[in-house]
Amino acid sequence: MLKKTFRVPDMHCTACVMRLEGLEDDLPGVKRVKASYQKGQMEVEYDEKLLSEAQIAAAVKRLGYTLQSA
Repeated sequence: MLKKTFRVPDMHCTACVMRLEGLEDDLPGVKRVKASYQKGQMEVEYDEKLLSEAQIAAAVKRLGYTLQSA
């Protein structure tokens, strides 16, 4: 398992947090997602054998957000 923190500068409310944390259910290999709109960041714990950082970024983009390395 790998734990990474990403910046999500366009997250601005609790609804954004809930949408991003929903990736936990949508992406195979994701164990946990913890997002904070106050900090503008999202922490993802995932199995790097099943999922790449690029796949996480693509899923975040489909939700309408920008993912940046922290």
